Amino acid sequence: MNQFFTLILRLAIAAALLASLFGQIMIVPNSGMLEFQRDYGHDLAPILAAASIIGVACVQVMLVAGWMLLGMIDRDAIFSRKAFRWIDVIIGAALAGVLLSLAVTACFFALDPGIDEMVFFGAMLGLASCIGAGCSFAMLMVIMRGLLRKATELKTEMAEVI
Repeated sequence: MNQFFTLILRLAIAAALLASLFGQIMIVPNSGMLEFQRDYGHDLAPILAAASIIGVACVQVMLVAGWMLLGMIDRDAIFSRKAFRWIDVIIGAALAGVLLSLAVTACFFALDPGIDEMVFFGAMLGLASCIGAGCSFAMLMVIMRGLLRKATELKTEMAEVI
């Protein structure tokens, strides 16, 4: 792979990790969830804050796994069993994010009707988007894992022939 392209990808991953870390430390705790609790009288603010932090952590795990896979590409070791572990980590983190979004959705459905309808529908739309995107990404990674498996088998077969 081109060294310039690898450098750009590594810089993008590092920037995404730093931005997500900033979000976990600064944005989530100051995001207005306490106003939500005060306005609607629900004790969901700590649950939503924890879910937000864990959801961002799932994305961070996927970014680190992507960094490791990029390193394997640089070393020309992507067609090995170690690559499957990192792909499995990405799939697991994506599915964990989907399950977390489903749990938060269940919490919102458990709310009484005192919540503002626009807040409720906005939250449901956001959660549905997270669930759909997470499922789609996990399915795409399962497909990519199958392609990697086939390419690894072909490379091994070619190495035996040569």
